[in-house]
Amino acid sequence: MTGFPLTWLYAPGDRPHVVAKALAAGADVVVVDLEDAVAPDRKGYARAATAELLTERQPVPVHVRVNAPDTPWAVADLTAVAGLPGLSGLRLPKVTTPAQVRQAAVATPVPLYALLESALGVEHAYAIATAHPALRGIALGEADLRADLGVRADAGLDWPRSRVIVAARAAGLAPPSQTVHPDIRDLDGLSASCAHGRALGFLGRAAIHPRQLPVIERAYLPTAAEIEHAETVVKAASAEAGAQALPDGRFIDAAVVAMARRTLSLAGRA
Repeated sequence: MTGFPLTWLYAPGDRPHVVAKALAAGADVVVVDLEDAVAPDRKGYARAATAELLTERQPVPVHVRVNAPDTPWAVADLTAVAGLPGLSGLRLPKVTTPAQVRQAAVATPVPLYALLESALGVEHAYAIATAHPALRGIALGEADLRADLGVRADAGLDWPRSRVIVAARAAGLAPPSQTVHPDIRDLDGLSASCAHGRALGFLGRAAIHPRQLPVIERAYLPTAAEIEHAETVVKAASAEAGAQALPDGRFIDAAVVAMARRTLSLAGRA
């Protein structure tokens, strides 16, 4: 792990054996899902099994995606897991208002992550991102957002993606992670999608299968060429203050240096 979570592996809360495998799969964070991955008649079992798991600390950080605030399971989910020693964070789905974040923050002391999955959630992105100090991140839930917007082509989501990235930055939060790639066999498509997401400003990605993890990590870690360039920039900036041109003609200033330092930090070099 680089110090920045790059991989967030989802596992259904009603399948403890799958959760156990996820904990050993090498993800930076495991997200136990009580929401979309669990059928209504399995919600109670998933909640109880997850609470039992979280009575002890786990080898990797464990987050729980609870049910949406307007469902009959939301309060019970929060009550069941709040304060347990193995819980590192809560992912709140289908958030549309800052009040929903504040209500969750009252119920539990752990870091919160809001998932924006509708046009209204995206419109309120900055207000949600600044709703409470316990909120540590925002991200999109693109499957629901596609349905809400009627989007058919992937490019139709680039504006909401950028909106959430800008809102997170403006609020002083970490860059959002990308949503899941739903085809677990399409690793080439996953890699291309990650490259596009990285270009937009995302950092890391959620996954639904362990085979997706190394693809995501490779896509989001700097390449050897990027690291070499960043080292050159930082070295030049250390030797001479202010804007300057490198020997190869590339111009650098404070913004370029800041980006280079971020690259080296992500690579584990600084």
